[in-house]
Parts: sequence; C-alpha cells; structure tokens
Amino acid sequence: MDDNAAVPGEDWGPFGRPLFEDPSARALRRVGVVDVGSNSVRMVVFDGAARSPAYFFNEKVMCGLGQGLAATGRLNPKGRERALAALARFAMLARGMDMAPLTCVATAAVRDAEDGPEFQARVLAETGLRLHVIDGPEEARLSAQGVLLGWPGAEGLVCDIGGNSMELAELTGGAIGKRVTSALGPFRLQQIEAAESPAALAAHIKDTITRLREQVPGSYDRIYLVGGSWRAIARLDMERTGYPMTVLHEYRMLPEAVLETVDWIAGHDLQQLRGRVGISSDRMELVPLAAQVLAELIRQFGPSEIDISSYGIREGMLYEQMPEKLRKRDPLIEACRFAEASQARLPGFGKRLYDFLSPLFRDATDARVRIIKAACLLHDTSWRTHPDYRAEACFDNITRANLGGLSHPERVFLGLALLHRYKNSRSGSRMEPMFGLLDEATIREAEILGKAMRFGAMFTIDDPREAGTLKLGKKNVLELTLEPKGIALFGEVAQARFASLAAALGATTRVKAAKRA
Repeated sequence: MDDNAAVPGEDWGPFGRPLFEDPSARALRRVGVVDVGSNSVRMVVFDGAARSPAYFFNEKVMCGLGQGLAATGRLNPKGRERALAALARFAMLARGMDMAPLTCVATAAVRDAEDGPEFQARVLAETGLRLHVIDGPEEARLSAQGVLLGWPGAEGLVCDIGGNSMELAELTGGAIGKRVTSALGPFRLQQIEAAESPAALAAHIKDTITRLREQVPGSYDRIYLVGGSWRAIARLDMERTGYPMTVLHEYRMLPEAVLETVDWIAGHDLQQLRGRVGISSDRMELVPLAAQVLAELIRQFGPSEIDISSYGIREGMLYEQMPEKLRKRDPLIEACRFAEASQARLPGFGKRLYDFLSPLFRDATDARVRIIKAACLLHDTSWRTHPDYRAEACFDNITRANLGGLSHPERVFLGLALLHRYKNSRSGSRMEPMFGLLDEATIREAEILGKAMRFGAMFTIDDPREAGTLKLGKKNVLELTLEPKGIALFGEVAQARFASLAAALGATTRVKAAKRA
C-alpha cells in the first residue's frame, strides 16, 4: 500500500499515513552502531522507527586511540586497551539486548595507524565485532547523512571534526555532493612540528583549509558543524552570551559571534571554563586547536550562519538503513505521532483536534502549520505528570527533547503552546528567560494556540468536530456553532475556556446552535 493512501474512515491529509508501524520502519527498532574514533569509542542503540532517533542506549568511553599517532604512526597503547575493553562490553550488552549484530565503523586513527589492521583482527578475535574501517570521503558521507536525518532538504556544507581528521561534505537539496578530508583533527595538530610555533601552526591551518577550499569552491550560506570539539565551542558560546538554553542541536551562531567566542576562549583559563560548562578535561584540551581551525574555516568559506548538529556519523548509519519513504518524512511530525501513540490517553485525538482548530489558523505559514500540528499531537502526552507541575513539565520536555527538524525558537513556541494547554498564565514561570527567544507577537500566537487546545480538549472527549465548529470572522468574532451533541458538552468549564481563548484573540464571541436539515 502507498504510505499516503487513504485508510477507510481516516483522511491523513498532507502529512500522510503514520509509518512507525510499517514493517520497514519496525525493522529499525533496536539498531545498534559503534563508532571507533580517534578520541572516543561510542555505542548507540537507536529506536529509529519514528524517523527522529530515540536513544535507547548511549555510552561513550574517551579512549584516545589517536593520541601520539602522528609521531609514532601507531595507535596509543593505553587507548588500545581501553578501546578493547569498551568494545568487549558493548558486544556483551548487544547480546543481552537480543538485537541484530552491531554495525561498527572505525575512522581516522585506525585507518591511518600501521597497527590498525592488527587492531581490527584483535577486536574480531576477542569480541566478535567486525570493524569496518572507512576512508575520509565515506566518513564525510555518513556524517552528512546524519545531518540529513535532522534537516531533510538541508543546504550548505557539513564539517565533521574528529581527533585526527576533519571532513567536509556538500549538501544541495537534500543530496550529498563533493566530499573531502584533511588531517586537521586536534590530536594531529598537537603532534606536528608547527605546533611548537603559534605562527607556524596558524600558517599550517590556513594552508590546509586553502587547499580544501579549492576542492569545494562553492558558496555556502550555512555550515553544519558535527563533532564533540565543535559542540564544546558552541557550549562555550552559550556561556559567553548568556544564552538561556543548553540544547546544542540546531543551536545557530553568526560568524562574527563565533570569532568573538574564539578570542574569548583564548583569553580565559581553560580549567575555569571547563568547570562552568561541564566539558570533560580530555575534550577541553582539544578546544583551543579546534577553535583555531573553526576561525580559519569561517574566514575562508564566509558562511552567513553556523549550525550545530548533534547528529553525525552514528545517526548517518541509522539513516543508511532507513527506507526512502521514511527518509522523506518530517522528523518532527513522525516523532510527535509516535509520542502520541505511546503516551497519550486517546491516541488519534491530536489529528481531530488539529482539524477542529485549523479554522483559527488559516493565515498561518507552512512552517507554523507544522508546529501547530506537532502541538496538537503532543497536547496530551504529559497527562501522567502531577497537575501542579504539568504545564511547566510540558515546556521542559519540549525544550530539552531529542527532536530533529525543530529550531530553538520553534522549541520555545511549541513549549509555550503546551504550557498554555494546561495553564492560563505564564507569569512567574522559571522558564521565563527562554521566552526571550521569541518576540511578543510570537509569544501571543503560542498562547492562542495553547488556549485553543485547552478549549478543544475540554469541549469533547472523542471528536470535537462532531460537537461543533469554530470560525474566526471578519470582525474578529470567534463563533462556535454547536451541534446537538455539543449543546450538552458546552458546560461551565468549557465556556470558561472558550472565553479565555477569545480574550487571547482579542475577539468577541458568538455561540449558536447548528441549523437542522
């Protein structure tokens, strides 16, 4: 059956039929991947059936396999032992989870080390795990696929930095173009002779990026940053600017601000900064070198915007296994549908609520419509929370949730709408600093949506369209036409919530009975 085909009695509209119960999507439950990098070894087990990755299990060990590689040509001996111990544990955990074999990839350290093949063989013999050593362009492709998992149709340049390498990949219309690799990882930079002279190191970084620029000469308004060192710099940027949220995925920075942060990092004690933001000492040690690379990258590529992606090579491996019809779906909407199906009291009501409220939002942009849809799907997923905390729990859950396809202002808008689904007033909320990511007009739009959901969810327990219809007239009259079923349902509490919605809209009200045929 076509995934957009009609189901008897159910019109899914432009969003298509849910796919998370489709056999091809169900096969993505419990997908385990292992990434053996120059700095860390990580195992992630995804539940990818809902299109937006859910992290069933996620563990990282900072092994430092690539430390000293440039000088010795071999993997770090202590790092080898730590990596083998981590991989043995991961293999045992995977067997305990009773899932398909782990997909394991190794990147720059193992592919460049002269003892890399021997390490592969030892891993296989001692753990049963088969390491697939990938080259730089393949690493770039998988990282770019990770970005596509969160940003379908992304346009720009993906830049993935690891311990011993840095890869670039073009994204055009959701397709991956040119891919190049370089030895600009912080571990590698620590070990070159130029590192002994700041000027020589800066010249080396500049020359290397100049060569990369010649290989990818396009114009890129947006650079997507993938990798732990980039995320550490972004977290420090948040600290410097007093940013009210700490979610790194889709954190957006202007180039000028990034350059200011690079200078700010250089002028502060790293251990003091580390204590303020909770970055590990191993990671913090690499930040100054990564910051130099980022500054030169900005100067030569001249982007308009820098975006942080928490999705990279591991998510790219999940994306690799997704059927095309699932890849094309909106990660936000699919994840919200999955949440409703598993957590709401009345799965399926969200779509009926959206259809009931949609006359209030006829002038909304496509971008706003998808957020309204997401809000309706999520409007009842926090019902188990204690009533005293439910409103703020909704806001907290959304602004911290692992969701793709959702910018930070959209997170706050969606969180505010869900807060007002349960509470009339947001005054005095501890979440107030985050409201500053929206202007007053947008805050009011979120309040209107929340109060609309608050009314619609109270108006009926099954399908509000069977109880009545809403209309916002030309003279800003909020009109409710009651069907016979709705007359009894429109009690005192429903009336109070209808009045609250009208007040948020600045509208007068009219309630009338439907004409009988």
